[in-house]
Amino acid sequence: MSYAFPKKITAGLTFRHSINLTAYPASIWSITIFLRGATAIDITAAKDGNLHIFNVPADTTKNYKAGHYGYSLRATDQNGNVEEIEAGAIEIISDLASLSDPIDSRTHAQKTLAALEAVIEGRATLDQEHYRLNNRELWRTPLTDLIKLRNQYRNEVAREQAKANGQNIFGKVIRVRLG
Repeated sequence: MSYAFPKKITAGLTFRHSINLTAYPASIWSITIFLRGATAIDITAAKDGNLHIFNVPADTTKNYKAGHYGYSLRATDQNGNVEEIEAGAIEIISDLASLSDPIDSRTHAQKTLAALEAVIEGRATLDQEHYRLNNRELWRTPLTDLIKLRNQYRNEVAREQAKANGQNIFGKVIRVRLG
């Protein structure tokens, strides 16, 4: 059972999240999220009626180290019984306002697409796919394979951009009228 704990937290921003757990009412249970990754972070929820409220100020989250973390959402009752409600993965994203050094914020697909296009461009002037020099051989990836990979990454980048712009990630919608 998933309680839709966020998959990302941005360092330097206030983190707010509330959970209504009918099986773990706030009057009896306290809820803590344990994050383990680049550092250890423990966040205990405050109680508001039967809601469990996570509220971490920006002054605290600004010290969170970016990276991928595992998490365990746990409930503890008044008798010391502990139950894991949910476990999974979460990402802490760097606060862009705190970064002063240049960064490459492109996705993996964008970086790979640029690298493939650079290789294809460089290969446009080379005609050998394979050659031997002093008992050493060099095999180049066939141009057809590079183009196939480039097209695959172009599609992935287009899906990422569509998703970022709130568009349909599967492309155009084709409406059909029956009858």
